[in-house]
Amino acid sequence: MAETSDIYEKVMEVARRRGFVWPSSEIYGSIAGFIDYGPLGAMLKRNVENLWRSFYVFQEGYYEIECPTVGNEAIFIASGHVKEFADKMVQCPHCGEYLRADHIAEENGIENAGTLSAEALQTALHELPCPSCKEPLGEAGVFAFNLMFQTTIGPGSQRKGYLRPETAQGIFTDFSRLLRFYRDKLPFGAVQIGKSYRNEISPRQGMIRLREFSQAEAEIFVHPDRKDHPAFHRYTDYTAPLLTIARQLDGQEPAAMTMRAAVDEGVIANEYVAYYIALTHRILTAIGVDPAKLRFRQHLTDERAHYAADCWDAEVYSGRFGWVEIVGIADRTNYDLRSHAAHSGTSMTVFIPYDEPKRVVKRRIVADMGVLGPRYRGKAKAIADALSASEPGEDGARVTVDGEEFFIPADLYQVREEEVEVRGEEVMPHVIEPSYGIDRMIYVALEHSYAEEEVEGEIRKVLRLPPAVAPIQVAVFPLMSRDGLDDIAQTITERLTQCRILAQYDDSGAIGRRYRRQDEVGTPFAVTVDYDTLEDNTVTVRDRDSMEQVRVPIERLPEVLSALVSGAVTFREIKV
Repeated sequence: MAETSDIYEKVMEVARRRGFVWPSSEIYGSIAGFIDYGPLGAMLKRNVENLWRSFYVFQEGYYEIECPTVGNEAIFIASGHVKEFADKMVQCPHCGEYLRADHIAEENGIENAGTLSAEALQTALHELPCPSCKEPLGEAGVFAFNLMFQTTIGPGSQRKGYLRPETAQGIFTDFSRLLRFYRDKLPFGAVQIGKSYRNEISPRQGMIRLREFSQAEAEIFVHPDRKDHPAFHRYTDYTAPLLTIARQLDGQEPAAMTMRAAVDEGVIANEYVAYYIALTHRILTAIGVDPAKLRFRQHLTDERAHYAADCWDAEVYSGRFGWVEIVGIADRTNYDLRSHAAHSGTSMTVFIPYDEPKRVVKRRIVADMGVLGPRYRGKAKAIADALSASEPGEDGARVTVDGEEFFIPADLYQVREEEVEVRGEEVMPHVIEPSYGIDRMIYVALEHSYAEEEVEGEIRKVLRLPPAVAPIQVAVFPLMSRDGLDDIAQTITERLTQCRILAQYDDSGAIGRRYRRQDEVGTPFAVTVDYDTLEDNTVTVRDRDSMEQVRVPIERLPEVLSALVSGAVTFREIKV
């Protein structure tokens, strides 16, 4: 239990000392919610992002775009963020600290506090202690606090802007251009990896809750009536632990289900959501998350956004923070496109041709321009166009032109019925959104990879990071920095880096100390050049996790290490 309770301190001590993560602007007094990635942390982050790309860009074929992190106010009015993107806050009447109300409630055993109203939270907090000064919160009022960072664009503060709270909105506002890029066909998707900003009230969870953080999001646009994923066969039999609404309400543990069974039984809304649950499980375990500490929790009915058809969170268990949301996977229906279409006046639909054209009878309103023109003058043409697309009442029709409503009496137009050929229909796509928190992924990968064990009377600290994301993939050591061993080791290092293997030359200190240093930063393999190398041109390759060693000819090193790093072979297989 002691090891579990202080795992966060152990991981962060290594992370700070070895150059993974540092407090930001430390010399001026760090501000909670901001971090710097050091040399190894920045490389680990890039590797995690590139592994994500290997699935979403290379396997799925979704191209990546990059949008500004500052957006004008209109974007976030349309998305609902200006009005609704807020958390419930309380200020301690004793110490003056601003606190997140639902977090205090949840830390004191009140489940699903995020779904409670401000009044209900106020009642729940009345007797609870302030996390800072431990005094009871009493009558401290709960109120909404918008989480967006506001800024101004250009001189004179004439145009209001916001730092984006998510990467998704840039993809939605680019919908029309993306549709043309994908040749006007559904389904298609786009992805974006980048910074987002949320002015968190009281971030007290290290890398789990940041004010500036990195997201990797995919927005997949699909036909609303065709949510059978074309490549679902990849994950039909894939099993993942699902904590459904029913199991949550009954207080049960997650149950393992195949994706096919989950869709067929109505547990998961459709194949697209199930597909990305399976894909997310693969990605998280590939970066080092322990499968035994990973679950997919379905949003409760009162927790799920009103427009969402289904929503699941990939949650990972942390020794310090409990179950933490790492990824959200949602069927957002057409909410985003519908809202941006309404606010911008831009069409957000896709023309879907029929297999065979259809002959249908349509009613068409034909305006009497001889009367309409003199009466409405410059607006007559726009009113006539609006009439042709409207549904008339018994005594006339109501139309809106340039925000102004007009009532057109029935004697100013004729209603004609005519048979027309219809070749297709305009459809507003639904959006499937898997949204990944990169910084949270990195923290849980570090925590789950961290281990301590006694070796020859000493404690060995090791990060068992998978080779694909380890910041250094191979360390190269000369046994001694003389007799030409160092020259051979330098040459090997250069050759490995030319083969795009992240190799580091290290000749500082005793060989055992060098092994321990590389173990602690997660380097999966080490190559040692010794005096036998001068005789037979072979080197020792050591495996981090088993600490076993094998002799490999120098000329085969790039081939062998590339296979080990990619996972094509295991260390045990090359020993045979």
